[in-house]
Amino acid sequence: MNENHIDDQADQRTCLICGDRATGLHYGIISCEGCKGFFKRSICNKRVYRCSRDKNCEMSRKQRNRCQYCRLLKCLQMGMNRKAIREDGMPGGRNKSIGPVQISDEEIERIMTGQEFKEEASIPEHTWSNNGDSDHSSPGNGVSEGNQPSPASTLSSSRSAEMNGYTAALRDQYIGTPMSSHYQFLPHLFSYAAQSGLLPPQARSLYPQSQTLISQLVAAEDLEPLSTPMLIEDGYKVTQVELFALLCRLADELLFRQIAWIKKLPFFCELSIEDYTCLLSSTWQELILLSCLTVYSPQIFGDLADVTSKYTPSDDELHGFSEDGMEVMERLIYLFRKFHQLKVSNEEYACMKAINFLNQADIRGLTNVSQLEQLNKQYWYVCQDYTEYKYPHQPKRFPELMMCLPEIRCIAGKMVNVPLEQLPLLFKAVLHSCKSSLNSYRPMNSPCLNVGPATGN
Repeated sequence: MNENHIDDQADQRTCLICGDRATGLHYGIISCEGCKGFFKRSICNKRVYRCSRDKNCEMSRKQRNRCQYCRLLKCLQMGMNRKAIREDGMPGGRNKSIGPVQISDEEIERIMTGQEFKEEASIPEHTWSNNGDSDHSSPGNGVSEGNQPSPASTLSSSRSAEMNGYTAALRDQYIGTPMSSHYQFLPHLFSYAAQSGLLPPQARSLYPQSQTLISQLVAAEDLEPLSTPMLIEDGYKVTQVELFALLCRLADELLFRQIAWIKKLPFFCELSIEDYTCLLSSTWQELILLSCLTVYSPQIFGDLADVTSKYTPSDDELHGFSEDGMEVMERLIYLFRKFHQLKVSNEEYACMKAINFLNQADIRGLTNVSQLEQLNKQYWYVCQDYTEYKYPHQPKRFPELMMCLPEIRCIAGKMVNVPLEQLPLLFKAVLHSCKSSLNSYRPMNSPCLNVGPATGN
């Protein structure tokens, strides 16, 4: 039976995992887009799930997201071939004509427990090249198109929930993968993390120039609480339309603050208005996300979370929640936990924001790329100088901060694929999970499993 005939049959067939409408032959078996994407992310991100019941949960279109463990288990049992996934993480399998595979129960158990991934990670590392990966940052911390897997975004994995192994996990996961040219400094970031971990902390002073530039960056920030009203009286039920309107008003205020911030930057006179326009149009979503996860997080994860808790999505909204929305949710929760663990200072936030804003040398329309690159590199080293001075006992703090930036950019890129009508539910799920983490942080549990009823993807 040839591949085209199989794909034609798939139009009338159902997914072998969940029973949803199949879209073709994916990794060796007939399956839907949702299960195809789930299997790929699970394998690429080396996810280790847990089942809270008897490891025999029902798999259907409406139930499949209730238990990720049983969903992955069924993918493997039905013959999905993990070796058919492209090693570079890009769309498409390595060999679409390959059929289902039969693996032993022992091998399935090794995959489900993560033992298989640990052994793969123990293979000697390759040498870094200058064409690194598209999901990580550097002095040119550009970002991906969102096709690469999230660095340790496996919220349900006990291993990835332990943030201490973050840098090692990133290095192991992305060695040898393709990376755009503006990631040329990433190998330096990893070697810096490895070497600095071996050196004893040394007290030293901050370079005078660094102190001056950081003070100027902090002075440019509007650190006052957001003025958009986010108070709802007890007993009031917020509708989807009302919550969406509130999110729009918040985005407007945050965008206005970014525009005002640009005019106060210490290098404002060094670049043209045209360049600033290009930079802002490329980064405004990332700047808003960064500010919400750091300096404005008390309001976002406090007042706004209280508002979203008064919004009850319909069954149609829950069942229609997209796969893109699920991935954005997981990445946001992971990043919230990372920032909460790091307790980013105003000085670090100001540096991260400037670095992210300036790292756009590859976009079209810029008139002074060389000056932009020099400024970007300057603030990269200013931030490194500050973290080494302020946190001498946290030698990996600087690379961990920098590696958060491409994840923010990846999230911003993926959010455009989430339908607007799903944003209220997305924010409700993220804020609910993150607020619960603030009250009782339990790394062994995945907040994604406790967001609410099953979704449709």
